[in-house]
Amino acid sequence: MSDEEFEDAVSDALDQVPEELTRLMSNVVVLVEDEPPAEEPDLLGLYEGTPLTERGEWWAAGALPDRILIFRNPTLRFCRTREEVVEEVAVTVVHEIAHHFGIDDDRLHELGWD
Repeated sequence: MSDEEFEDAVSDALDQVPEELTRLMSNVVVLVEDEPPAEEPDLLGLYEGTPLTERGEWWAAGALPDRILIFRNPTLRFCRTREEVVEEVAVTVVHEIAHHFGIDDDRLHELGWD
């Protein structure tokens, strides 16, 4: 899968998120990177920022955007087919958006999103 096709899969996954939720997302950017941090080589996605549930009045004063990172190479290593990549990207995007809304890994596991 080419870089452009992978980025299209991320874009398509974002398009599948209900508009009601995307309207609530605040100061967050979604990026594709080749590799995750060296200490977590199999990581498919990462949310970096302050979840909406933890933001107080102090937060808005000059805060940089939160980042959702989707990692291309581990996803491509993990999946065997294009269809698997598209499905895994969609799950990873939802998983990281959930962190933006303050939903932790335990709750995502309970909901079947791991």
